Amino acid sequence: MPVSKQLSSPLHLSPKSSLRVTKSERTRTAILNAALDFVWVHPFHEMTVSSLMASTGVSRATFYQYFSDLHELMETLLDFLQEEIFVAAAPWISGTGDPVSLMYEALDGLVRVCYERGPLLKAIFDSATADKRFENAWEKFLGGFDDAGCARIKADQEQGLISDFDPYSVMFALNRLDAYTLISAFGQHPRKEPGPVRDALIQIWCSTLYGVEYLGKRSSQLVRN
Repeated sequence: MPVSKQLSSPLHLSPKSSLRVTKSERTRTAILNAALDFVWVHPFHEMTVSSLMASTGVSRATFYQYFSDLHELMETLLDFLQEEIFVAAAPWISGTGDPVSLMYEALDGLVRVCYERGPLLKAIFDSATADKRFENAWEKFLGGFDDAGCARIKADQEQGLISDFDPYSVMFALNRLDAYTLISAFGQHPRKEPGPVRDALIQIWCSTLYGVEYLGKRSSQLVRN
């Protein structure tokens, strides 16, 4: 579908489940969904409070009842995206069994999430470059994956599955390579096909951590789209 006709994001949020959804919760959710629709077709730097609220049917002043500025709004969306990405990465981060197979599963899930949420991921990154507070939130987001990945690497090193090296430095590099690759591939329209991106990340991660010989033995486990 041409971008000009794809006016809304395929991702929309719903108010938190409760016995009675309040008007305030519906309004807050409507603002977040308006932001999702906006960044699906426009770069973050074009977003203004006025342009955002024009699509919600409520006043511009209402925005400030829920968010101090656009960066706080984007931080809320980052929290949502972080949860999805951690779920996708969970097979390798905390799973049991063959670690290489678990890594294949995790990277396949990560690429799927980032393909589906790519323009949102790009908007979050762009917002972080324009606001120091949100830049810190972005670095904390990446740092969470650094810490979780380091713990997995250390556990596999203790079992002799990964060679002896400083896990933090390697994890730092791999995570930022992921972020740049996924944002570049899926952050704007037209998005690249996810399969080759996934295969490239699997090649890099598995050969870096477990060795090329493991990559060859497990290559048939890739789920081809």
